[in-house]
Amino acid sequence: MSGNIRAAEHGVALAFGIRAWSAWAGGLHAPDDWRAWSTAPQLPAAPAEPPALPQMAAMLRRRLPLLGRVALASAYACAPGGSVAAAGAGIPAIFASRHGDTGRLVTMLTELAAGEALSPTAFGLSVHNAIGAVRSIDLADTANLQALSAGRDTVETAVLEACSLLADGADEVMLVHYDEPVAAPYAPFADEPACLYSWCWRLGAPRAGEPYYTLALADDAGATDAAPHLQHLPHGLDVLRFMLAGDAQLRYRGEHACWRWQRHG
Repeated sequence: MSGNIRAAEHGVALAFGIRAWSAWAGGLHAPDDWRAWSTAPQLPAAPAEPPALPQMAAMLRRRLPLLGRVALASAYACAPGGSVAAAGAGIPAIFASRHGDTGRLVTMLTELAAGEALSPTAFGLSVHNAIGAVRSIDLADTANLQALSAGRDTVETAVLEACSLLADGADEVMLVHYDEPVAAPYAPFADEPACLYSWCWRLGAPRAGEPYYTLALADDAGATDAAPHLQHLPHGLDVLRFMLAGDAQLRYRGEHACWRWQRHG
């Protein structure tokens, strides 16, 4: 793992292939929907109803907040070989969200301020690894699970972690990225557009004859928060758009670094 971190710090590109992908947002569920969206991307609307998640045990599904159901809709749809039953069990997983469930956090803080007791269930589902943990419980999956948040660099840091797991011997890594608008008290601090969405990639080492991607630190020359016509998207969705549209390069100025994504082949 340390080798990948040193490589990224010194500008050496991390290379990976995307073996499979899925995504979910309001009005955008099927792969063809997303491919069409990538040619003329707009901020997805709020969903009319949550994902059904029929493959998950009902008792666990009922406990999930909307953000959790959206995140897991992508995770379950990205199962190896299209197997709903497997749903990616046994593959190391990284669940990455910049903000997580801030609405639940505000509710608990309000209850504390009023001197009310916190619900153990609400507290348990408020921690950043809760959504991934519910999936692990549902699948009885004991594979490695990480929950990650790294500010404006969340997506890139998640890819770095995934590449580190690949370097440590994992055949594939499941990366689930998801977010939603922050709760009203935090809205004045928002620094990018926001919507409810998720996507999942199954990453592996590059394969001969298949397209692959690299991610590296870069100088800030030419790096922007987003291209002028894409500043209406959160960065996480812009990364998905970059992949689906087949663009050759995406440059991005994060919170702590500038990044260069490239597609090869």
